[in-house]
Amino acid sequence: MPASNTAPPNPANPANPAATPESGPRLLADHVALDLLNTIERADTTPHDHWQTDADVLAWLKQVALWPGDDRAAPPKGLATAARALREAVRLIVARRKAGAKPDLAPLNDALAAGGSHLAVHPLPEGGVRIARIHAAANAAQCLVPLAEAAADLLAHGDFRRVRQCESDECTLWFYDRTKSHRRRWCSMALCGNRHKVAAFRKREAAADEGAA
Repeated sequence: MPASNTAPPNPANPANPAATPESGPRLLADHVALDLLNTIERADTTPHDHWQTDADVLAWLKQVALWPGDDRAAPPKGLATAARALREAVRLIVARRKAGAKPDLAPLNDALAAGGSHLAVHPLPEGGVRIARIHAAANAAQCLVPLAEAAADLLAHGDFRRVRQCESDECTLWFYDRTKSHRRRWCSMALCGNRHKVAAFRKREAAADEGAA
């Protein structure tokens, strides 16, 4: 059997390693509204929801800088239930918009109307001030308003030709293609992109072996 002159791609990083509570949701989408959808993903052959508790949602909101409450505050009761409902509403809206169908925006508008906000000014060290928007955070619905606003921003200003799902059959993650060529195919080249390369390499090797037999 002739030896191949081509080195195989590095298979060390699996394309879609089993999602676990320890690993947490991956922030690969390049838009927080799509990272929202990716908080549930396929683990082996079944969906895994990274949002099992109110604390899970609180930690994620802090990670993406959309937590409107005090950093020391405990999550409000019902945060996970409300967050999962918002996620599925946004998922349906994004999927229908991507398919060219008219989405039902009422659930998102309800989420947007859940709490008030106001502007505040803060002094800067060098003088002058900066403006910040302060959101209410008295209950679960109010704590999700900044996230709902991010979803509204995607719908209003996003180019849906750039909103895509990973091309791997074993992956469910969404992303916003911000590459210069607008040819991004994978949630991550280090994950699904690498697995595709490994599979293609092995297929070529098998074909070469059959031809040499």
